[in-house]
Amino acid sequence: MTTLSNSGNQARAQASRLRARNGVLTLLTYLIALAFLFPLIWMILAAFKTEAQAFATPPVFFFTPTLENFEKALGGYFPALRNSLAAALGSTLLAFVLGLPAAFALAVYPTQRAQGVLSWMLSTKFMPAVGVIVPLFLIYRDLHLLDTLPGLILMYTTMNLPLVVWMMHSYMTEIPHAIYEAAKVDGASVSREFFNIALPLSMPGVFATALLCLIFAWNEVFFALNLTNSQAAPLSVFIGQFKTSQGLFWAQLSAAATLVVLPVLVFGWIAQRQLVRGLSFGAVK
Repeated sequence: MTTLSNSGNQARAQASRLRARNGVLTLLTYLIALAFLFPLIWMILAAFKTEAQAFATPPVFFFTPTLENFEKALGGYFPALRNSLAAALGSTLLAFVLGLPAAFALAVYPTQRAQGVLSWMLSTKFMPAVGVIVPLFLIYRDLHLLDTLPGLILMYTTMNLPLVVWMMHSYMTEIPHAIYEAAKVDGASVSREFFNIALPLSMPGVFATALLCLIFAWNEVFFALNLTNSQAAPLSVFIGQFKTSQGLFWAQLSAAATLVVLPVLVFGWIAQRQLVRGLSFGAVK
């Protein structure tokens, strides 16, 4: 009886320590999440304040919300939203049209130079954007692509193409080669291998890569700021108009930034399951 009693006490003590550890880890997780989300929460709060309240020191935590800042921010929001949607969706689609066949060829039919090609594509991301903006600006000027949606889509496509090729190459590499061999025995052509095998089996990776491309294109500001002006200016450029010679309007800027991040936050929240599944796809064989 004494042995059983001691074993029961040890089990209860171990379970108590486990609950305490889980509670501490849960609390730490919430604190870390709060630290990451605090700038976003503060921006949303500032959007509902007046300019005086947004500038107040010490900060104002209790206030009467106002929608005046959103009314002013909506003035040029929808044209910029249209440009951002067109640029993000168009560039993502074009990057996949070009990148998926390249990734398939490098993964399923690699040559001796396949790794070199992948390394070269990755190396294009190492160069700082400011180092290429002058020749890009001159090329765009000569081709009449400045301040146009096709020019912006082309720029974002070249920016996301290495990401598409690298990520989809890693996903397609994880597909067992025996599946392709069986398809060849059945007389499948290369195009059928791509459309009927590689693409369907890589769909989790396609969703994850597409979401990342959309986010990168949506948030990009340097090329948009230098290659567009008014006709094709996306939301990332739209925010800058709230910094004027009269000063920086924090409340209006916060309202505009809230409107800018809202679509991608909603889309990311809806697609988070596909994103996690796609990022973990191929992590283990």
